[in-house]
Amino acid sequence: MLVVMQAHASQEQVRAVCKKIESLGYRAHSIPGAQRTAIGVTGNRGEVEPGTLEEMPGVQEVIRVSKPYKLVSRDVKEENTVISFPQTAATFGGPGLAIIAGPCAIESREQAFAVAELVQHSGAQFFRGGAYKPRTSPYSFQGLGEEGLQIMAEVRERFGLKIVTEAIDNESLELVEQYADVIQIGARNMQNFSLLKRAGRAKKPVMVKRGMSATLEEFLMAAEYIMSEGNYSVILCERGVRTFADHTRNTLDLSIVPAVQRLSHLPIVVDPSHGTGKRNKVTPLSRAAIAVGADGLIVEVHPDPDRALSDGLQSLYPEQFDTLMAQIRQIAPVVNRIVPAIGSSRTPLQVGGASSKVQPAAD
Repeated sequence: MLVVMQAHASQEQVRAVCKKIESLGYRAHSIPGAQRTAIGVTGNRGEVEPGTLEEMPGVQEVIRVSKPYKLVSRDVKEENTVISFPQTAATFGGPGLAIIAGPCAIESREQAFAVAELVQHSGAQFFRGGAYKPRTSPYSFQGLGEEGLQIMAEVRERFGLKIVTEAIDNESLELVEQYADVIQIGARNMQNFSLLKRAGRAKKPVMVKRGMSATLEEFLMAAEYIMSEGNYSVILCERGVRTFADHTRNTLDLSIVPAVQRLSHLPIVVDPSHGTGKRNKVTPLSRAAIAVGADGLIVEVHPDPDRALSDGLQSLYPEQFDTLMAQIRQIAPVVNRIVPAIGSSRTPLQVGGASSKVQPAAD
């Protein structure tokens, strides 16, 4: 159920409605909009009698929501959710595209700093890197754990990049919440409901990746789990699904971007690295993701992919990422988007021992 408040409703009236909902044994989720506040009602096993709510001061109408997902729906909030960060122009869901780049795994301080400097100069606002790596093989590199988180905290301090990194269980989420700016829930954990609930109690934005065979409704319901616990700063991420195709690691489903945007107010980004698993497909699929309306990209970049401890085959060389960013700046205005700068000077960089010219960012 959804309680829509009048445009001139006061904060006291909103709080009174929330208190009434909670007195009935339900949970109230107050979500301010541009024109009015909507209050989602969850925790009800059946229909809620709307009569007492409809008569309260400041209430415009009470709407029954038929969809299984309520808080992520545009029925609750018509305008797009925009997730912003203090002291930076970086956002998810605004006119600016969120560009997240970095290695699949943090291997060392030297490696992380080298990649961070390169992607920052190319125009990324967020740095990605795995401190905890859920791998198919138990013998593969599993990440540096808290040491990796500490390295990424140094990256943020040095380069001004916001940190996006994955939590794989409740224990690691405690640490990730302390160090990261955005908590990532990976595809394997999209339906780890206890982890989703714990992420919903975190005080940081959460990016949830689509499961390897998840439907659109299942994807949105994963976000609903997080929001139902009170965390409304949720970002969706398309990272490819498992199909019969063998020419790519996964099949990147770009059609889900407009499908999500029709049903939900949440921002959605695209991961073309995991979505294809092939370096030569990352750039063209990145261009397509921006053209189809994605709110950003999460791309793997490594200074020496052939020696990467994780996912080297899908990691771009720094020069390739810089070229991609130049192309994104050309595509963005066509879809009424921009690539916000984070205020760093862009100078020629040393890549692999050779000077690599980096073009200045567009205004």
